[in-house]
Amino acid sequence: MNSDNTQNQDRDIEESIQRISQAAADMKRQLHRVIIGQDEVIEQLLIAIFSGGHALVVGVPGLAKTLLIRTIAQSLKLDFSRIQFTPDLMPSDMTGTEVIEEDRSSGTRNLRFVKGPVFANIVLADEINRTPPKTQAALLEAMQERQVTAGGEKHSLPEPFFVLATQNPIEQEGTYPLPEAQLDRFMLNIQVAYPSENEELQVVQQTTSDRTVEVEPVLDGPEVESIQQLVRQVPVADHVAAYAVRLARSSRIRDIANPPKIVADYVSWGAGPRASQFLVMAAKAKALLEGEHHVTPDHIRQVAHPVLRHRILLNFNAEADGIGTDDVINELLDEVSIDDLDERTRRHMDEVTR
Repeated sequence: MNSDNTQNQDRDIEESIQRISQAAADMKRQLHRVIIGQDEVIEQLLIAIFSGGHALVVGVPGLAKTLLIRTIAQSLKLDFSRIQFTPDLMPSDMTGTEVIEEDRSSGTRNLRFVKGPVFANIVLADEINRTPPKTQAALLEAMQERQVTAGGEKHSLPEPFFVLATQNPIEQEGTYPLPEAQLDRFMLNIQVAYPSENEELQVVQQTTSDRTVEVEPVLDGPEVESIQQLVRQVPVADHVAAYAVRLARSSRIRDIANPPKIVADYVSWGAGPRASQFLVMAAKAKALLEGEHHVTPDHIRQVAHPVLRHRILLNFNAEADGIGTDDVINELLDEVSIDDLDERTRRHMDEVTR
């Protein structure tokens, strides 16, 4: 009887993994009807969505950041809202405001809360660094607590809920850099690079013709929430989780006795505990997208750059020497080895997960 139950559970797990892999493949196919290339960017956005996290998409103008996020929303049967962040945008313009309504029959007046554009499943915060800190901070409660407080009353946001923000890294005039506390709320910092010459040619040919493309929805809200639950159920061995923690802690100059040389020379502030959490969560989603049943150290390494790059604060020496956060992460990935972890813990977890 126990053997039958185990076989049924294994079959259910295998079917769930295949369903997620198929859903991801279907979404990528729909996205590529509009978006040329950007495979890594698309996969990282899917990792954020399937993990229930928020993402910051960074790239110079003209790389289809907004189009990509809008197309992802079209591939999901979810409510979508776009907020164009500007210097004069007020918090109430985003979260909503209370208005006075008069009941003509009784002559009484009541306050009614009118929901703002943040009340959607997918919120595109376009050019988020163009609005002052006061308005940026209004997103903190929504991103962390999935709610908005107005007039002392809490209003729950719809589930699932994602903030996908875009940012231009080269234009600094009239912008307000996101504070570290808000950057830390974003699960991933996704860098969008220039397309290859062949991809750029395809972009030009596709966007200068009269061809129109319709994106078909692949998943709805309950299905996305089901995938998020499955992601959390992916097993992670203790030594793999310990590797993620060691990797995040190695970026902290004030937290370890002998930090790596590149950290001691160039890092002002390292990644916090949320980085360790997101390394594991992102690696779980990455494993499912690849059809794997459990997380390996390689999955941790593959998600390290988008998880860590906005959580490592560099000093002036780094700027002077042309050192970027990705350079620091590359060095940490070379220095921090899974072989450095406690062998007894590794043997114990191998027995548990076998």
